[in-house]
Amino acid sequence: MPKKRPGPITISSPIPRSPDGLLTSNSAHRSYPSPGGRTGGTSSPRTPTRNNREGKNQAKVYDEYDLSPTHAYLEQFNSYPSSPDPTHMPISPSQSPFDSPSLANEKDPLGGVGGHGGRFGDNQFSSNHYLAPTLHPHGERNKALPPGSGSTSKSKKYGSSRSCIPTNPTKRKLCFFGIPLLLVVIAGVVIGVVVATSHKPSASSSDSSGSSTGTGGTGTKNGNGGQTTWNQYIKPSSGGDGDMVTTDLGVQFKYQNKFGGHWAQNPYDPYSVSGKAQSWSPSLTEEWIWGTHIARGVNLGGWLVTEPFIVPSLYEQYQTSTPQAVDEYTLSQAMGADLATKMEEHYKTFITEEDFAAISAAGLNYVRIALGFWAVETIDGEPYLPKVSWTYFLKAIGWARKYGIRIFVDFHALPGSQNGWNHSGKSGSVNWLYGVMGIANAQRSLETIRTITEFISQDGIKEVVPLFGLVNEVMAKTVGRDVLAKFYYQAYETVRDVTGYGAGNGPILLMHEGFLGVANWTGFLNGADRIGMDQHPYLAFGGVNTDSHAVQAKTPCTWGGGTNDSMTAFGLTVGGEWSNAINDCGLWLNGVGSTPAYQVAGNDCAVYDEWMNWTDDFKQGIMSYTMANMDALQNWFFWTWKIGNSTVKGYPTSPQWHYRLGWEQGWMPKDPRAAGGYCKTLGIGGNQFEGTYPASATGSFPSDTPTPTIAADQLASHSVWPPPTLGPSFAADQVPLLPTLTQTGSIVILPTASHPSNATDIGTGWANAQDTKGAFVRVQGCDYPDEYDAVNATVPSGTCTGSSR
Repeated sequence: MPKKRPGPITISSPIPRSPDGLLTSNSAHRSYPSPGGRTGGTSSPRTPTRNNREGKNQAKVYDEYDLSPTHAYLEQFNSYPSSPDPTHMPISPSQSPFDSPSLANEKDPLGGVGGHGGRFGDNQFSSNHYLAPTLHPHGERNKALPPGSGSTSKSKKYGSSRSCIPTNPTKRKLCFFGIPLLLVVIAGVVIGVVVATSHKPSASSSDSSGSSTGTGGTGTKNGNGGQTTWNQYIKPSSGGDGDMVTTDLGVQFKYQNKFGGHWAQNPYDPYSVSGKAQSWSPSLTEEWIWGTHIARGVNLGGWLVTEPFIVPSLYEQYQTSTPQAVDEYTLSQAMGADLATKMEEHYKTFITEEDFAAISAAGLNYVRIALGFWAVETIDGEPYLPKVSWTYFLKAIGWARKYGIRIFVDFHALPGSQNGWNHSGKSGSVNWLYGVMGIANAQRSLETIRTITEFISQDGIKEVVPLFGLVNEVMAKTVGRDVLAKFYYQAYETVRDVTGYGAGNGPILLMHEGFLGVANWTGFLNGADRIGMDQHPYLAFGGVNTDSHAVQAKTPCTWGGGTNDSMTAFGLTVGGEWSNAINDCGLWLNGVGSTPAYQVAGNDCAVYDEWMNWTDDFKQGIMSYTMANMDALQNWFFWTWKIGNSTVKGYPTSPQWHYRLGWEQGWMPKDPRAAGGYCKTLGIGGNQFEGTYPASATGSFPSDTPTPTIAADQLASHSVWPPPTLGPSFAADQVPLLPTLTQTGSIVILPTASHPSNATDIGTGWANAQDTKGAFVRVQGCDYPDEYDAVNATVPSGTCTGSSR
């Protein structure tokens, strides 16, 4: 029976299709830093213009005790009070956020009710603590509902509309693959001609280091093994909106940024200059102040740690291979002799320099980049391509500096798997701090954290990478909250032993809340230097939701109060991942070959998958949900920037997870600042964040206290290592018998990016020369079970001793 088409999706206040009419950059700002020296001064001014809009459609007050469709799922978690706090009641809306004339104030874009001033947060981030974000990640793989379970109500069919996307699958494939392939061929010919006719740098050239020969050049090696040569296309240069920029591949494109942003680079003194993402976002040579500046970012998911639903074409070609590719582990095995070629081709093409320029043009100032442990090294026949992804992370650092974007680096895939999902490297069981190999895998993880910390804490790099996520989406209910807390303390000590203490000394350390809720971590390591929380609230995996995006928008608004409480009591609390998905529709979202629970329950996923048929009303509903998330989470990182094309479908799949597509097609805001105060228009409010973090959270310590003091009860609870007990059920006398590593190996020093031999202030890859202790390595002659399959392995009968290997 055909499904009914929906009527218009109504929202509580007008959301402009293009907020550019509301938020106009200073078009006269055309002053760029000299590539030859360090820039100074203050941030460029911002002069928005305002359109007067009447708040005609006043929102109704949302009674949060009428539980949302996701509440039954939230009941599984312990992140909200047993009874609602009276201070977290819904509020009555006053007017549309677009009526405020004070949007130029980045600290509080709304500036107070009706533009009349007021304390920080009176209008922005108005949300509720009662339902703090604790939802599952993207996602709990291969756990679709069985037939007949869940909701059986049918979702309404979207209205069809004409589109430039062909409905015929063959024509779709021609549109998405044939034409781009032809363009690539043409571009290759053009670039080849350019390279063939260009002058090669000479020793006497002002643009040459004196060591370069040929187009790529050769040269001596620096102290850590990195090449001292660099690409001839990377030259001192800068420009702004409308100017032509040349990428490190020699490709030219027009830089477009309507927000006062610009780009800049200088390979001879690379850390002296920086681009600026937008006029309101500080460049890399300017100070970022948490509580004043707001991180609006995207994840570069599927790039350096692959996922089938993000890069389906990479996996589709290995569905009949042995083994079938279902995660990066089996993909690497299936690629066999082609691993290096095909994986590097993915790294080279999936995310490019042009993406960083587009990210800044979209009003974003941060990217979150996932790394797997194989970016540093592999051992004992692990199938992953080792170390190559690190070279592309280095490219990302260079691109980020050029366009004024900061990086949140995230340790996404740990040895043994911290959650058993495919984005941990290998799907299956948890073997990290769990099972016979739990401690050994955790020790190896600490070594990887140390190595990455040494690199990103170098002068010139630490400004680009100020956030470090220690463990992505760890399954705390498997590992155990107390065991996880002990690891977090060890990771904290590992990092601060490298960086020292206080603002500017290494990154802020973000700890995933383990799906326990941020409130569960209140008081943890109280007094520690610059630690924060990372939460990943998703509706997609919490059951079958059949309400529209516009209705579901009320749910993320309820997350803001808990975020505010966490920032006030604990420190920086970010939404490290979220998406527009209100269900699990999307090719392979739950794993290769999986069927969405939404579809199993009798609903039509085509409504959400075939974005080329979405009506303006449908897009506006998604926009409402987007704005609610942005407002409530405050400092956020959308998952993910792009979804690749499917060779089977013939178009980009999983559009609810595709920021760039939404930005281009009209369901993501052209300017994300417009989301400030959106939850208040829905009538949802709660405790506010005053803009001031605890002193230790920002690295501010009294002058007479050179090191922070962690509360004594916290040290007593969490400083014991290894943990005295471990899951699934090891007795206290068994834990000392579990395999461990010895800290006597050779350290891994990560290479720096290629650069001219006479470049100044280039680090060695190791920030702290005093850090000379050995690396964690396996002990020769000792038995180490499969790192991914040791939950039920035999516990050794005695401790193993021997030399390191």
